[in-house]
Amino acid sequence: MKPAYQSGLDKLARRQRAWYRLRLGRLLLEAELERLNHILPNLFGYHLLQVGRIADADLLTASRIAHRVVLDADPEMPTSVPPALYARPDALPIAADSIDVLILPHTLEFEPDPHQVLREAERVLIAEGSLVILGFNPWSLWGLWRLVLMRRNHPPWRARFLSLSRTRDWLALLGFDEVETHPYFFRPPVHHEATMKKLHFMEVLGGRCWPQMSGAYVLVAKKRVSTLTPIKPSWRQPRQLIGARWAEPSS
Repeated sequence: MKPAYQSGLDKLARRQRAWYRLRLGRLLLEAELERLNHILPNLFGYHLLQVGRIADADLLTASRIAHRVVLDADPEMPTSVPPALYARPDALPIAADSIDVLILPHTLEFEPDPHQVLREAERVLIAEGSLVILGFNPWSLWGLWRLVLMRRNHPPWRARFLSLSRTRDWLALLGFDEVETHPYFFRPPVHHEATMKKLHFMEVLGGRCWPQMSGAYVLVAKKRVSTLTPIKPSWRQPRQLIGARWAEPSS
């Protein structure tokens, strides 16, 4: 039997996938696929892990890595992209130092302990492994919408938006180096199709004029290699076994 908090997270994840089928969700998904299609071809390795499934669409099509695994915490949710693993994001059943690329698509916002999720990501990634995070920006029009609609208990407004600065601080503490960051979706989160078309100019100006006001962002980081501090050899003369005050024996 699932604990109460787990059942609540599963219901929230199902609502999130349903939201991605709406007009606004489809527009956001298109923007996210565009960013991932630009980033993933440049990340190499043998094993790719996606932790969390926000939509039925395949987010990993642009990757050159052959072995891909999608982790989902809810095995009861049907999807056209079958995951190969069911587990919690904060307790991955994967060996340490075994994953080359790990993707968190809005996973941190819906977890009660996002820092533990990042710790698990750091544990399973190999040295110089890549971490890709998709997140919502609280300091944006999307963040304002969340303040108004969060009480309705509907995603994505029910999620806990994490700022880019906080995510960077957590990654730095865990030994990650930031590689690149891309803001996206500068239009307000409205469902009216005609309005969204008229506001398309904001996507062009946003990246140039107010990148910090994007509705979402993608951050790519690399697990830092821990180096050992070499110990310098001691070149001092060895201590004499016979004290200076004693005369050495003659032949």
